[in-house]
Amino acid sequence: MGLLGVISTRLVMERSDLLRNGTAKLMENEFGQTSVFLTDKTALILRHGNKPNNHILPHLINHCANLKALKDIGVTEIVGINSTGSLKKNLSPGMIVVPDDFITLTATPTIHQNKAVHITPSLNEKVRQKIIKAALNSDLKVIKQGTYWQTQGPRLETKAEIKMMANFADIVGMTMANEAAIALELEIPYACACSIDNFGNGLLDEPLSMEEILEGTRKNADLMIQLLHSYLKLFS
Repeated sequence: MGLLGVISTRLVMERSDLLRNGTAKLMENEFGQTSVFLTDKTALILRHGNKPNNHILPHLINHCANLKALKDIGVTEIVGINSTGSLKKNLSPGMIVVPDDFITLTATPTIHQNKAVHITPSLNEKVRQKIIKAALNSDLKVIKQGTYWQTQGPRLETKAEIKMMANFADIVGMTMANEAAIALELEIPYACACSIDNFGNGLLDEPLSMEEILEGTRKNADLMIQLLHSYLKLFS
């Protein structure tokens, strides 16, 4: 494996050496600017930015600029680290899901402008299996298959929406499908590990709050960092 691309959030990576020891490099391409944090083995992008007071909302993330920056810097594969909500009561916070498929009913961004180029969306199976192996090697509880439903955000889902989604998917988030589609257009192998940080709205009696989601992300951060270090140890 050459340089590993990682796409995650500041909330997950703030205690990781991949961020703390990374050298920030401002990258610019035809889609815009983004910062990449470089170590000798990794190129990390914080999809929501690195400024807590200037959080980039999911529907405003420049996925094309992010993925093209990783392409330009020479990554050979990408691991996405995604925070998700559970759509099933048997999938509880603290678990890690490595999805093998996804659903999104909103338009996904594309690197192609005024050009008819069609892809068959998918997640890279080789990278998926490496993520699973890395998790098991660290004794992390991992669900080896699942379907990720991407919503547009930034609002959360209604109870009725969660109930409907649960018929077709296992977890819900706001970013992964966009990253997967663009990575495929750029011919970069991409798969992801999803931490379950909360139950979807309506699965529990208590109303879902953003603070509950953020607290779940903080609790699971060390698990996701552990998985990444295991991945690098096994495959770099």
